Amino acid sequence: MTSTTSTTAAGPAITGRTAAEIADSVRALVERGALGPGAALPPVRGLAERLGVNRNTVVAAYRQLAASGLVITQGRAGTRVADLAPVAQEGYARDSVLRDVGTGNPDPALIPDLSHVLPRVVGRPVLYGEPVIDRELEAWALAWLTEDLRPTDVRLTVTNGASDALERLLAQALTREDAVALEDPCFLASIQTVRLGGYRAVPVPVDDEGMTVPGLRHALAEGVRAVVCTPRAQNPTGASLTRRRAEQLRAVLADHPYVLVIEDDHFSLLSQHPYHSIIGPAHRRFALIRSVSKFLGPDMCLAVTASDPETADRLALRLSPGTTWVSHLLQRLTHALLTDEDAREVVTRAGRHYAARNADFAARLVRRGIPAAAGDGLSLWVELPAAARSVSEQLMRRGWLARTGDEFLLGDRSDPSRHLRLTVHALDDAEADTLAADLAAAVAAVRA
Repeated sequence: MTSTTSTTAAGPAITGRTAAEIADSVRALVERGALGPGAALPPVRGLAERLGVNRNTVVAAYRQLAASGLVITQGRAGTRVADLAPVAQEGYARDSVLRDVGTGNPDPALIPDLSHVLPRVVGRPVLYGEPVIDRELEAWALAWLTEDLRPTDVRLTVTNGASDALERLLAQALTREDAVALEDPCFLASIQTVRLGGYRAVPVPVDDEGMTVPGLRHALAEGVRAVVCTPRAQNPTGASLTRRRAEQLRAVLADHPYVLVIEDDHFSLLSQHPYHSIIGPAHRRFALIRSVSKFLGPDMCLAVTASDPETADRLALRLSPGTTWVSHLLQRLTHALLTDEDAREVVTRAGRHYAARNADFAARLVRRGIPAAAGDGLSLWVELPAAARSVSEQLMRRGWLARTGDEFLLGDRSDPSRHLRLTVHALDDAEADTLAADLAAAVAAVRA
């Protein structure tokens, strides 16, 4: 069979008569570098005419490519080659001689000591076919989560951290190109999870009271099949939902009971704010995630999720015994720490410490003419009267490495961010005063 070829002035040739041949041709062009990340594929109608095939054949080819993650369909904006360049990650910057105040890390000195509970968690080996959730952890965690949830019929799932829970929740409910509502600015791990899953992120702005009502309405009008919300200590802004805002969001979601609502309450035991949920008592698809990494340490990679029975059943299929279960040693250790008086006292002290140090640094900035207010969480979200990247560059000259708000943005990126996310709780008073002074000087230098 003679292959039909499409050659355009805007790019390389795409060939093929069938959907599989067209998809293979595009794949080959991408692999050879002839089509780079972000490159636009021809419109369906135009490519079909040039190849002499039915429009549905091209549609099927593009659908195959989208399902494999090679391209991203953007509705009227067309279809483009996916950009798999690495996105920003949490944690320390590598190979930097600067003082890093953008890490988002907890204080190692305020993570409970594991050694005194370790002897209590060593027991008989767990074998294939046994329950995937430790019974003592299940009972404790279910009571902890359900005291805050309005729906009464919930099931518990254990995963390897909050990001693992989010990935599994979206995968059991969505297919590629489905729309997901994410807060904007957004937690870096959520951006990465949605991107790698091939879903379409719909940004919902965040203000001082959390996710905004008009933003959620817009996202639902865009056809989102899932909403991811941070009820407390939203990362990076530090915003926590107020009772009033949570009630308003529940009212909006009442007309969409089958949209999956995921609450990532990552700061739970450390938070200085009450928990207000956007999950109404009659909502049909929901999940509340609480991980332990912020207060028991990032290496304690475990999260518990309370969800509706259908969601829990689907999650259980993706957590089969012996293949993808969470280590029972880790589950026992988590339960031992969370029920230990000394460990819980350390967690309580840590939450107060983070809040106090953030408030103290915000006050130092205010005294230097930079309006600032401490939210909740490990870091401080500082609005600047100048572009954050320019201020960050000035801070680097003074020995500081900060994280700009640009990395957390989902929506319009045409205007540079005017925010810095600063992790300052590990600074002593002298260091905090130096950073505040240097930040004020950096802002003045940029504005001059």
